[in-house]
Amino acid sequence: LSVASVEDPVVMSKIRQNLREKHARHIADLRAYYDSEIQSLKQQLESSHRTAASEDLRKINQSLADRDWCNLCVLNRCDQLDAALNEASASIKALENKNNLLEKQVADWRERFYAISANSKVLQERLEEMRTTHKEKDNTISRLKSRLKELEEAFEKAYKLSDNKNTRLQEENKMFQNLLGEYESLGKEHERVKDTLNTTENKLLDANTEISDLKRTILKLEAQLKQVEHENALKLRH
Repeated sequence: LSVASVEDPVVMSKIRQNLREKHARHIADLRAYYDSEIQSLKQQLESSHRTAASEDLRKINQSLADRDWCNLCVLNRCDQLDAALNEASASIKALENKNNLLEKQVADWRERFYAISANSKVLQERLEEMRTTHKEKDNTISRLKSRLKELEEAFEKAYKLSDNKNTRLQEENKMFQNLLGEYESLGKEHERVKDTLNTTENKLLDANTEISDLKRTILKLEAQLKQVEHENALKLRH
């Protein structure tokens, strides 16, 4: 038998069924044989009872007793073999159940590992997107700072050129205040993006730690599974 056939529960069930049937037929043949021998000896004893001497009768009785003893030994041996077969079948069944349980645990841990890996990949993509957005907002803030500086310079220049242009100064002041408010709003949003980025990095670190733990658990379960399969193969060969 190949290793794959031995590991197949259906093949093992058929093998055990065939062994039981052969064992039953063997016991039936032995009983029929010894019963026929006993019957033959009894007939010989009855036919020679009137003509045989006392010594011959004693020998026949001794032979009959020996054959009965041999028959009893064979039956006891058959019972021992039957008990050993039942014990081996129970042990194989227990190993098969343990093997199935370990395979189910490995499958569950593998699915959980795949799910966490997918989640980690999504978090990594979101982190990259947030970094890109953060970089774009930094560039926007830099441009606004440059624009603010230009407006300040223009405001100072306009103020020096004419003190009577109050309307223009008010408009420029209003524009300056609007830009300043936009700058502050972008600064707050920039801080929120930084906080979100830090939170996402922490989640990614936790996910990587959990992935490492799951990998070690899967390796441990696979080692236990191999050990059980090795014990199962040793039991089958025994």
